[in-house]
Amino acid sequence: MVLLKFLSLLRSLGLVILLLYAGFCLALYFGQTRLIFFPPRSLDATPATVNLAYETVELPIENAISAERNPKGTVTGWWIPARQPNAPVLLYFHGNGSNIGDLVNRAAQFHQMGSAVLLIDYRGYGASTGGFPSEASVYEDAIASWNYLTQTRQISPDRIFLFGQSIGGAVAIDLASRQSTLGGIIVESTFSSMRQMADVGGYSRFLPVDWLLTQSFDSLTKVRSLRSPILLIHGTADRTVPTVMSQSLYEAAPQPKQLLLIPGATHNDVSRVGDRIYWQAIQQFIQKYARPQQAQ
Repeated sequence: MVLLKFLSLLRSLGLVILLLYAGFCLALYFGQTRLIFFPPRSLDATPATVNLAYETVELPIENAISAERNPKGTVTGWWIPARQPNAPVLLYFHGNGSNIGDLVNRAAQFHQMGSAVLLIDYRGYGASTGGFPSEASVYEDAIASWNYLTQTRQISPDRIFLFGQSIGGAVAIDLASRQSTLGGIIVESTFSSMRQMADVGGYSRFLPVDWLLTQSFDSLTKVRSLRSPILLIHGTADRTVPTVMSQSLYEAAPQPKQLLLIPGATHNDVSRVGDRIYWQAIQQFIQKYARPQQAQ
C-alpha cells in the first residue's frame, strides 16, 4: 500500500514537472522576442549634443515579412550629412538594448572621418512606431533605411557601408545578403546565429531549441553569400557573445574579408579599448573600398 502511494505520488510529481516544462517551453516560444529585444524609448542625446548638423527622417515601412505580428509603423532616424558631397555613407544598426540617442559620439567619430551617417531606430525603439520588434521587422526596417538612401537621396549603393553592433550585425549581414552591390559591411561583437547562442548558453542541453526557435538570426548561412567586403571586429574578453562567433563568420565569409580582435575588450567597450587601432581599421577599410559618387 505504501509503495502504491509512493508510485502514485511520483506519477503526480512527474505530471506536474511535465506541465511546468511544457508551460516554460510555450512561454519561450511565444515570448521569445521579449527575451531578445529591450527597446528603450528615451533619447538621451541628439547629434546637436555633439555639434553635428542633422535632419530627422521618418521612413514609412510596409510589412512584407511580419504583417501579422507588427502593425505598419514608421522608422525614425537621423541623417548627418558629410562635409564633402562625394563622401562615403555609413548606415548604422545598433544593438538590442540601445537607441540612436546612445550613438551620437560614435556618429561624431564617423563624421570626423569624412563619412555621412544615417542612424535609425528599429520599430519600438526611440521615436519609431509599429509595435514590438522581431527578427522579421528589424530586417524590414533596415530595408526601409536602405531604400531611403538609394531612392530618396539617390546615393549609389557602392558608396554605402553598413555598420552593425551586436544584434545590429545580424541586421547588417541580412541586408547585405539582399544587395548585389554596396561599399562594405562592418560588424562588431556580433553572433553567428541564435542557435549557436543557445548552445553557448547551455539551453540546448535541456530544451528542444530547434523546435522553439522563432528568431533565428542565421548570419552564418547568410554571410557565405555576401558579395561585398566585410570587416569583423570583436573583443577577446567578450562574455556576452564569444569571440569564436566572429571567427566562424570570418571563416565562412568570401574574400575580401578582415578580422580584427581587440585584446581585453568586452561586448560593449570595443571602441574604447581598441581606441586608435579600432578607428584606424574602420577608416582604412572605408577608404579602401569606397567608390566616387557624384552627389548626395
